[in-house]
Amino acid sequence: MSEQLIQYFIQFSYFAAAILFVLSLKWLSAPTTARRGVKAGEIGMLLAIVAALLHHEIVSYQWILVALVLGSLIGVPMAVFMPMTAVPQRTALSHAFGAIAAALVGTAEYYLKTPHLDTFTMVALILEMLLGFLTFTGSLMAFGKLQDLLPTRPLTYRGQNFVNLTLLAVAVLIGVYLIANPGATHLFPVFAGLCLLFGVLLILPIGGADMPTVIALLNSYAGLASAAMGFVLDNKLLIIAGALDGTSGFFLSIIMCKAMNRSFTNVLFGAFGQVQVSSTAVVEERPVKSATPSEAATILEAASSVIIVPGYGMAVAQAQHKVRELYETLSKRGVEVRFAIHPVAGRMPGHMNVLLAEAEIPYDKLSEMDEINGDFPYADVALVIGANDVTNPAARHDQASPIYGMPILDVDKAKTVMVIKRSMNPGFAGIENELYYMDKTLMLFGDAKGFVGEIIRSLSNNARG
Repeated sequence: MSEQLIQYFIQFSYFAAAILFVLSLKWLSAPTTARRGVKAGEIGMLLAIVAALLHHEIVSYQWILVALVLGSLIGVPMAVFMPMTAVPQRTALSHAFGAIAAALVGTAEYYLKTPHLDTFTMVALILEMLLGFLTFTGSLMAFGKLQDLLPTRPLTYRGQNFVNLTLLAVAVLIGVYLIANPGATHLFPVFAGLCLLFGVLLILPIGGADMPTVIALLNSYAGLASAAMGFVLDNKLLIIAGALDGTSGFFLSIIMCKAMNRSFTNVLFGAFGQVQVSSTAVVEERPVKSATPSEAATILEAASSVIIVPGYGMAVAQAQHKVRELYETLSKRGVEVRFAIHPVAGRMPGHMNVLLAEAEIPYDKLSEMDEINGDFPYADVALVIGANDVTNPAARHDQASPIYGMPILDVDKAKTVMVIKRSMNPGFAGIENELYYMDKTLMLFGDAKGFVGEIIRSLSNNARG
C-alpha cells in the first residue's frame, strides 16, 4: 500500500470514527438504543486505533505490542469477571487509566520538545497534565470509596477548603510560569506532584451520596485532558472525542446536581453526608411497622398496580435478577409492575438502568422520576428496594434537612409502601428517612436478594394452595 493510500485510509478512518463517536453518544442517551451506541463506540475506537498505528512517525512496534499485551491482561479480566454491580468502580478505574495516559503523553512531549515549545502548545500541555494528573488520583480515590476501601463518609478537617484551593492555586501559578518559561524543567515535578495531591484531597471530603456527580465530573476532566492532548499532538480525532467526552460529562454533572437541588460548590466542598446525630437520636425512638415475606407477598398479590423503586441496596445485594423474577411472577398474575428510576439512585449515572437491563427487565417498564411521579397516588403498592435519600419526604418540607429541595420519588403517595432494608441506619446523606415511620409504610428487614426470594416463594406457595 502506497504512502498516499495509507494517508487517505488514516483520514477516512478518523472521519468515520468521529461520526461513530457522535452517534454513539446520541444512542447511549436512551435505553432502547444503548446497545447500538456501545457497538458504534467500539467500532469507532477500533478504527481510530488501527489508523493511529499506521502513522509513519512510528519507528518500531515493539513497545506498542508490549503495551497492548499488558493492557489486554488488565482490561479483559475487568470486563469478564467484574460483576455488573461493580460498574461504578470499573468506571472510576477507566477514568483513572485514561487520565494518566493523557498526563504521561503530555509529560513525554514536554521533556522531548523543551525548550522548543510555543505558547499555545505549552498552554495545551499544562491543561492536559493538570487535568490528567488530578483526575488520575481523584478517580483512584473515588474507586476506593466505591469499593469501600476508604470511608464513604466525608473526611474533613478545619480549613480544608482553604488548603485545597491554595494547593490548586499554587499548581496553576507554577503552570503559568512553565508556559512563560518552558525551560524551567526543575519545576515540572513540583507541578505534577501538586496536581496528583490535589486529586486526592479533592475527593476526600466528598461523601458516597455525591459519587454519581463526582464520576460524571471526573469523566469530564478526563475528556478535556484528551482534547488538550489532541491539540498537542495535532490529532483532530482526539480533539473531537475529548470534547465530546468532556462536554457530555460536564452536562451530566449539571443534570446530577439539578436532580439533587445542589450546586457544584456544595458537591465538591460541602462535605455532604455527615451523620446528623441529633436528629437521628430523636427519630430512632419512633415505632415502625414491619412485615414478613409471606405478608408482603399477600399484599403484592392483592394489588393491581405496583411500582418498584430500586436503589443502591439492590446493587449491593446483587438482587436485580430476583427482582426480575418478582416482576415476572406478579405480571403473570395480572399485576401491572413498573420501575421508578431516580437520576441519582445508585453510585453512578444510570446505575439502576444498567442493572435492570442486565437482568433483562423490559425497557418500557423503566420510567424516569418526572415521568412516573404523577402515578404514585394511583399505585396500590410502592416497593422500595434499597433506596433511601431519594424517597425521603423531608426533602419537600424540612428546610433544616441537608436534602431540602432535592426532587424525590413520591413513593409516600402510594396507598401502601413497603421498604426492603437491612436496618434503620441512615443513607448516604446521613439522615433518617421520614418515609419509614409513616402509618402506610411496612419495613421488610433483611438482605434484598434473600427477602425478594422469600416473597417469590410465598407467591408460588399461595398459587399452589
